[in-house]
Amino acid sequence: MTGRSRKPLVAGNWKMHNNHFEAIALTQRLAFTLQERDFKAADIVVLPPFTALRSVQTLIEGDKLKLGYGAQDLSEHDDGPYTGDISGRMLAKLGCQYVLAGHSERRQYHHEDDAVVRAKVQAAVRAAITPILCVGEPLDVRQQGGQLGYTLGQLDRCLDGFPTAQVAEFIVAYEPVWAIGTGEVATPEDAQEVCAAIRKRISAVHGDEAGRGVRILYGGSVKPDNMPAIMAQPDIDGALVGGASLDAGDFVGICRYRGLSATT
Repeated sequence: MTGRSRKPLVAGNWKMHNNHFEAIALTQRLAFTLQERDFKAADIVVLPPFTALRSVQTLIEGDKLKLGYGAQDLSEHDDGPYTGDISGRMLAKLGCQYVLAGHSERRQYHHEDDAVVRAKVQAAVRAAITPILCVGEPLDVRQQGGQLGYTLGQLDRCLDGFPTAQVAEFIVAYEPVWAIGTGEVATPEDAQEVCAAIRKRISAVHGDEAGRGVRILYGGSVKPDNMPAIMAQPDIDGALVGGASLDAGDFVGICRYRGLSATT
């Protein structure tokens, strides 16, 4: 499988925004604006907060929308006395297709290390939900030129022990921490360097099939105006979008990076 044959994926991470009424309104705006050709060109996914998932599910399934959806996190446990946690089994019952694991904000604010992230990827697999594994370096590591070693170390620890067939179906999101929510963005060449290294490492450790099959996203201040250059890179298969995904116009503009008109 080549970059041309891997279908792009654009995922909007709403983070801790939008109550369930606001989530319905945003989903409706996306549904009214996105067209058949947009969904043929890319898988388009929204990641609402937990409290909005049921409302988004009801709207998408009830109106037979082509939007995909998923969750921003999950517990490494399938059930048990873990107050406040949400299990993969619960997310699967809500029809979630995707779930983030290891987002930099979870790593930073909730002190999740690679062992926890790996356990969460395992939990997603048990629930038959596609994990979006997030990796990426902080600013000080980038300034010292250590981004490849740092990011590949995260990747190795989080994917250790997974078979080739599973890894090929995973999604990896490279999100340089210094570019998240800051307005700063890695140059397309910077992003390609790390994404190519990720693909090469997956091929070396998990086999060529996994390396060719895995979709690798870039995340970090993605906007409509920088998305075309990002997507021109051969090893980048889409984007994990933060703040811009909260605006329907911006998110649709990102999805239409090929230059499709916003109107028909």
